[in-house]
Amino acid sequence: MFRENSSHKIDANGRLIIPVRFHPLIHEGGENGVMVTRMDNTLVAYPFDKWRILEAKILSLPIKSDGMRRFRRIFIGSSSECFLDKNNRIVISPSLRAYAGLKKEVILVGVLDHFEIWSHDNWEKENLQHVEDLKDEDLKSQIASLGI
Repeated sequence: MFRENSSHKIDANGRLIIPVRFHPLIHEGGENGVMVTRMDNTLVAYPFDKWRILEAKILSLPIKSDGMRRFRRIFIGSSSECFLDKNNRIVISPSLRAYAGLKKEVILVGVLDHFEIWSHDNWEKENLQHVEDLKDEDLKSQIASLGI
């Protein structure tokens, strides 16, 4: 599973070194890369085998609303295959970098079946929002039900 978060640099060409701890998870399905797309002001990256499962789930859902149609259009339509090069880097497209506000410093966050690529500023905002979220009693109850 993808875990931890760490700070990394992305160069002007959008190249980002993927940490060694993520390599076995990326290669698990015999593949050499990730699908990267956008969501919640960040980028999400799924190993190809996990992405195929996610696509099948999305495809199986009936489109009952304009919102779901837009979600499919943006989430899938914005996705990009990113292969690891010989230096274990992926190249993130300019449009995805612009969406997430990625500049020089980025934060990689492991989220079990995928990892996220955050701009430093957006990650700080997300942490502040988390502090606010924890004031909600329903959320506290959901977290407590996990034994935490």
